Amino acid sequence: MMFDGINLLAAGGAAIASFIIGAIWYGVLGKAWMKAAGLTEEQTRPNPVTMIIAFLCQVVMAIVFAGIIYHTGEVTVRAGIISAIMVWIGIVMTTQIINHRFQSQPWALTAIDGGHWLLVLLVQAVVIGLLSPFVIA
Repeated sequence: MMFDGINLLAAGGAAIASFIIGAIWYGVLGKAWMKAAGLTEEQTRPNPVTMIIAFLCQVVMAIVFAGIIYHTGEVTVRAGIISAIMVWIGIVMTTQIINHRFQSQPWALTAIDGGHWLLVLLVQAVVIGLLSPFVIA
């Protein structure tokens, strides 16, 4: 299933994989993240609406990221990883650093959240790179 050069099934798979990776990341680093963010366990209990919104955002991210990779001229794991690193350094981390500094958040929060988004982009890059050649008409 293609949309202007973007394999939507690959993007869907990338969204699912990155959502799962995020759950594992914050499952492992949850206590450190809560401390860095100044939140309690009660404040961070999973809310179904928030989880749905987060997943839908992952879907949008994966579709847009697949488009970015497509516009490099080749949809491969290599092109995806290079794109992931460039997007992470140039867009994700710059916005994280600016936001967290203006919010007076600790660098630990920036490192935890930034690491999560790097992992998300890398996972999406690999899934999109591996699955995009398989076009289902």
